[in-house]
Amino acid sequence: MKSLLVTLPLTALALTACGGADTRNSTAAAAKAQVKVADPLVTTYDGGLQILDRTTLKVVQDIPLPGFNRVNAAGDGRHVLVSTATGFRVLDAAGATLRTEEFAAPKPGHVVRHAGRTVLFSDGTGKITTFDPRELGTALPKVTTHDSEHPHHGVAIQLKNGELVATLGTEDKRTGIRVLSPDGKEITRNEQCPGVHGEATAKDEAVVIGCETGVLIYAGGKITKVESPDEYGRIGNQAGHEESPIVLGDYKVDADAELERPERISLIDTTTGKLRLVDLGASYTFRSLGRGPHGEALVLGTDGALRVIDPESAKVTKKIKIQAPWKEPIEWQEARPALYVNGDTAYVTDPATKKLHAVNIETGKIKITADLPHTPNEITGV
Repeated sequence: MKSLLVTLPLTALALTACGGADTRNSTAAAAKAQVKVADPLVTTYDGGLQILDRTTLKVVQDIPLPGFNRVNAAGDGRHVLVSTATGFRVLDAAGATLRTEEFAAPKPGHVVRHAGRTVLFSDGTGKITTFDPRELGTALPKVTTHDSEHPHHGVAIQLKNGELVATLGTEDKRTGIRVLSPDGKEITRNEQCPGVHGEATAKDEAVVIGCETGVLIYAGGKITKVESPDEYGRIGNQAGHEESPIVLGDYKVDADAELERPERISLIDTTTGKLRLVDLGASYTFRSLGRGPHGEALVLGTDGALRVIDPESAKVTKKIKIQAPWKEPIEWQEARPALYVNGDTAYVTDPATKKLHAVNIETGKIKITADLPHTPNEITGV
């Protein structure tokens, strides 16, 4: 299928709340909107959302919302995008209000923020939607949409120069990535990436995309394949840092496992193409990966400890004990401890005790622990 790149006004999209809105006025109106919490965190629970004050961990607002919901920062310092059954709904986290506007997207998937653009991927249609999050305002912003060749569980990221890196695949098989110019023309592609999943951006805008056999790196206009040391060595979740050339990834080796509980992580150097594995001595999950303020690799283990790893030396420099040991549930939607990092603070949920911990990464000290009224699942901030 030939790709289609179009920029549409709000009036032309079914997902709009109102057409022809002046986004500058909307943004100004949003800036003047009431701020109930200056530094919000958002957690999900079975049937709703909770907005918390990041400095005190006190619940500011409880918002019932049926179904299994996911949360991602929108990228403007105020809003969060809530993945529902029908699309990406806008949550004004600072105003503690769930707005009615929604980016329509059957099977909403990944949300990626980079270079002042937010990119949404609809797994149900393969449609990619990009926009400037600063224009969220009181209405949905103008968007640029792009059609994938086929619907699939995918992801896309827009670079500073307007290039779009997007996954390739179908509902049954995912194969790689392609890179498109700002006007929608294909620049390059690589289909040597079975099971393509996840993305991260490193220093100098090197993009890392995971495969079941390693990763693909897009940098300097070229795609490079980095092979796993094992025949099946899946890297499906990654965490990058704009000041570090090294990307943190998970690492799984059992293609037939109902649920593999890996104990090694991967470190991918985007400048050398070298992939190193680090044995942690404890398993972790897809909600366990993060990066510290100086590019430290962070991994929350099932032994209840947060590991701080120097990505250059691949050494664990610190283990911060936070909670009791836990076991990853079989179903990925079920709650398990989750890690969210903001500055020098790591926020860690504990579903077993309904607690939330704020941990100083530098000192290793737990700053605050709060009791939550509901069992937390996902967590994010703005």
